[in-house]
Amino acid sequence: MTTPFKHAKVSFRWCDTCGTLILGDRCNSCGSSGREFKVSAPGDLRPCLGRGTEVVRSLFMKYFGTTAFLESKLLFLNKISGEDRADEIVVDGRVVGVLRFSLIKNEFLLELRLDGALLLARVAKRGVVTIDPPPGHLKGKNISGKDIRETKGSFLIEDPLIVLAGNLVCTGAARASSDKLDDSEKAIGIRDVGKGEIAISKKRTDWGDFVRANVSYLVVLESSAVSDVKSFIGNNPIPVTLSFSGGKDSLACFGIARKALRAFDLIFVDTGLEFPETVRYVQDFAKKNHMRLVKADAGEAFWEQVGSFGPPAKDFRWCCKVCKLAPLTSVIEANYLKGTITIEGNRIYESFARASIDFVEHNPFVPNQIILNPIREWRAVDVWGYIWWRNLEYNQLYDEDFERIGCYLCPSCLASEWRTTERIHPDLSGKWNGFLDRWAKENDVGKEFIAHGFWRWKILPPKMRKLAEQLELKIPRVRSDRIALKVVKGVSPCATGGYSIEAVASIPRKRDFARVADMLKTVGQVRYSGEYEIALVRTEDSTVKVFGGGQIVATGSTPERAERAFEASVKAFLRSQLCAVCRICAKNCRKRAITIGDDGPKVNEELCTHCGKCSEACVVAHYYDKLVA
Repeated sequence: MTTPFKHAKVSFRWCDTCGTLILGDRCNSCGSSGREFKVSAPGDLRPCLGRGTEVVRSLFMKYFGTTAFLESKLLFLNKISGEDRADEIVVDGRVVGVLRFSLIKNEFLLELRLDGALLLARVAKRGVVTIDPPPGHLKGKNISGKDIRETKGSFLIEDPLIVLAGNLVCTGAARASSDKLDDSEKAIGIRDVGKGEIAISKKRTDWGDFVRANVSYLVVLESSAVSDVKSFIGNNPIPVTLSFSGGKDSLACFGIARKALRAFDLIFVDTGLEFPETVRYVQDFAKKNHMRLVKADAGEAFWEQVGSFGPPAKDFRWCCKVCKLAPLTSVIEANYLKGTITIEGNRIYESFARASIDFVEHNPFVPNQIILNPIREWRAVDVWGYIWWRNLEYNQLYDEDFERIGCYLCPSCLASEWRTTERIHPDLSGKWNGFLDRWAKENDVGKEFIAHGFWRWKILPPKMRKLAEQLELKIPRVRSDRIALKVVKGVSPCATGGYSIEAVASIPRKRDFARVADMLKTVGQVRYSGEYEIALVRTEDSTVKVFGGGQIVATGSTPERAERAFEASVKAFLRSQLCAVCRICAKNCRKRAITIGDDGPKVNEELCTHCGKCSEACVVAHYYDKLVA
């Protein structure tokens, strides 16, 4: 298994003769082994499409007054770390710059790399500064205004620059605007230093050239994936389905499945938050390809639950369980009584969470579903090459410069992509922005918390805390929302023997206390008083008291047992009040001890074995650490 997420460089090859990236050992068009170039890990290189190309062109024109070196060229992007979008820009097999989206300025910026400076030094019409080089090494130095001999074009603070110093070519950044250079001791900051020049290739290419240069590689790629699918499925009588989201990865999987299988269904989960273009694309695709489309519809589930859970976050994606897994579980149960083998487009390069996926996975939240990941080791550029080779029609939203396509308000989407959503769907973005504004007022956070995207995390990562410092904002590290757990007394010896822990949970009450008592039956034997709203839970090694006001007291014979009983009881309390009626817990209960009604879950104490499977499957319990942070 490849381990993609390392701090290193990843090698690729470029055919200068044909002007295209080579994915295999040799170019199919000319036989050349190409020239090696490197990008940052994990190296999930992808083609730059549609409006993405326009953004790159506009930045080079803005800062350097030319786009001649981009004309009729294949552009590739490679995601790197950053506060929002950050992509290395690859032209002619060279990383010429980095495209970044600034959350402070709410705009795209360009960071020039050394190969970009060597390529543009002679043709740039602006953004070029000639200096008298000071003694010593230049890299990392600040250049005084008095050492500047000539400037080409005007520029502002932080603009990228090409700096010419004798026979050296450098990348730099303006520390002062072009009209204030004379008075500045630190006018320009030097980054990288090199010599010579890079000639601009006159080769004109398109994506057809890219495909033709890589046919042999794509044949092997497809053959391996098809073989994996065939080998696993064999004569297995369980029906096969393909999770078809409307994205590029599931489209590539369709190509694989079509080669490997005689029959399969498409499953589309409409979360209620899909782009209209995606819904139309999926429906049209199924019709054109004569496929049975099984639709799992979440309806208004998101809007019904967001008031209780608050905005979803990158580290608190409750919406995936409520809007995807819940309807998916129901549709599988209704259409595939013996379960299903589902082919999915999960790839290890997409995220840290998927970096260790295997070919065969079992969905812990959806019973009776086996998942196959035939393209798990494909890079994005492999996916696109395969789509073009097999002439598969893709979702046109990719031409709007979306890297990934999913729910339009997903917290994992980039701020730069949200700006695109605001442009193409002001109705959808307006509805979500309106909710966020109301939520911000209710939770006493300023407009900046929403405007700069801090709502996208429950617990702010270092990069966002740094952003808050740059903006001079006092932002809480942990998003409080309306749910909190205050520990009154940590685990400590109890006067009556054993150990105890006490806390108060602040949870919005949605249901009667009877539902709390009912859910506590999944922890142990329960006795409760509806009049006084007190529930007593007994297990083999612990006792818990839960009060309607949110007070929870757990005692156990050891500290570990007290903590275990406490956590289980808090989760039960949360589940009873925040139940999204998704029914995943009921479907995961082998004893059928849980039923879900309009007023929430009910537990049959005679059937329940306290195994904890329902809690493991519950979205509320799954995010226990975030809900009570």
